[in-house]
Amino acid sequence: MNIDDVKKVLVVGSGTMGQQIATVCIMHGMAVNLYDVKKELLDAGMERIDRLLGFFVKHRAISEQDRATAFARVSAVTSIEEAGADVDLVSESIPEDPKLKGQLFSQLNTICPERTIFTTNTSTLLPSMFAANTGRPDRFVAFHFHDVRTTTIVDVMPHPGTSKETVGLVRDFAVRIGQTPIVMERESVGYVFNFMLVSLFESALTLASNNVASIEDIDRSWMGVMGTMSGPFGIMDSVGLQTVWKVNDFWARALKDPQKIRNAEFVKAYVDQGRLGVKTRKGFYEYPHPKFRNPDFIRG
Repeated sequence: MNIDDVKKVLVVGSGTMGQQIATVCIMHGMAVNLYDVKKELLDAGMERIDRLLGFFVKHRAISEQDRATAFARVSAVTSIEEAGADVDLVSESIPEDPKLKGQLFSQLNTICPERTIFTTNTSTLLPSMFAANTGRPDRFVAFHFHDVRTTTIVDVMPHPGTSKETVGLVRDFAVRIGQTPIVMERESVGYVFNFMLVSLFESALTLASNNVASIEDIDRSWMGVMGTMSGPFGIMDSVGLQTVWKVNDFWARALKDPQKIRNAEFVKAYVDQGRLGVKTRKGFYEYPHPKFRNPDFIRG
């Protein structure tokens, strides 16, 4: 299969990243099946995809006519058998659990055509953790997106069994949908940017969970020195605290590291209160007017 053969994409998971990946694909001429386990999740995902297209209209990336044409290319599908029956590429964005991801790809291997390339949008796991479950490890690669509203950078990370042809095809696909691929030479937890970002989050959580400084002062320090619009806790709110907790919890349990466990518990306290970040309007800060956007925030 070559890049011209890739015409239809299955996006598994209608959450924030699934919506964004689907949006980029349909904006660049791909037909997309959007699949999730519940109809209400799909309905919400489709609504947000339409809003995302509106964002790109507002920023003159596409026209209003392009918006309608693009939205017509995405279909919400509640049957995984139907969703994967005739697709050329799969993009998976489900919770950060290697067992769960492995089960999904094992199921898709019995549904999707032999030609179909499998990709995972995992943020912190390694594709080798569940490559064998795909049934086609040579045609499986990590293909990781960031916030498509602010960047075109994507990561292409092979595991030791990924074929060079698959890496090349996914790299070409990234370019075709308007992205800038960072092709990695080997597996590394967190890719390139996320590796650095996770280190920032871990440092901030360690300071806060040990009562070294308050959340606001930690953000104030970062913003004041680096000249950024938000600090690590504001960024975590944007990422989503459920995701931040799941990533921290997974590695805390895997490594049995007391500090990582303390950090995971610190985030979970917010998750248990339903404070999931920007998407619920409450996280470490409250939205749409978080304190760190106050012009006087840095001065305290």
